[in-house]
Amino acid sequence: MMKAMNCRQLGGACDNVFHTDSFEDIAEMSKQHWMEMFQKDDEEHLKAMNKVKELMQKTEAMKEWFESKKREFGALPED
Repeated sequence: MMKAMNCRQLGGACDNVFHTDSFEDIAEMSKQHWMEMFQKDDEEHLKAMNKVKELMQKTEAMKEWFESKKREFGALPED
């Protein structure tokens, strides 16, 4: 029951695709990808990270964003 989301769908800056059967796994894959892009000093990903950091300042806004991504993942067709 694999599903796929790309970096851009998760607030990122590229079309790198993550395949998994759980939202928790896709969140972890995305986090690892972001850390890799941060280490490479990728400008587009750094801009995207700053937007997410701003969102993280507001607990309720971040929670709602996360829940909306979880719902989006749940609604995806299987790969």
